[in-house]
Amino acid sequence: MDILAHALWAGAGVALARRRWTVSPRTTALTVALAVAPDLPHMLPVLWWSAFGAGSPAALAGYAGAAPSLEPALPEAVQFLSHHLHCITHSAIIAGVATALLWAWLRSLWIPMLGWWSHIVIDVFTHSADYYPSPVLYPITRQGFDGVAWNTPWFMVLNYAALAASYAWLFRTRRARAGNSSASLS
Repeated sequence: MDILAHALWAGAGVALARRRWTVSPRTTALTVALAVAPDLPHMLPVLWWSAFGAGSPAALAGYAGAAPSLEPALPEAVQFLSHHLHCITHSAIIAGVATALLWAWLRSLWIPMLGWWSHIVIDVFTHSADYYPSPVLYPITRQGFDGVAWNTPWFMVLNYAALAASYAWLFRTRRARAGNSSASLS
């Protein structure tokens, strides 16, 4: 899924959670940031190559928005690093270890980790086998689930329509709750 959609879905999840629990603005920001974060590290080798190597800004843009099988050619080392950083940040095993270590340290679940988990779960189903499949069991395997490529036009329309409907529902039901709350206080 694209970075903006990850942020919007995480934001919708936090808005829904706020209806039941107190969620601070800091926790909200960290949750949304961690929902976006897994898509950033694997861009760093390509960015480095584009800025300081033989690459170009056009190659970086081509990599960031490539359709399946249309990624620009990258040097072997850049491709290797980028691929493994993608695997690391999209692995349920690695996210599980990070979650467990934080839980042991803090003695409770660190809520912003749910942003990272939402990213992994969403990407499992929104990446096809030929376009950055999410390797949820990395480092055991680099295999991923064969879902729908997120940048397939019909899927992009469906995804953003679902986001619009979700935010409309959140807004509409929030206003209804506020109306019911003020009515019951009278």
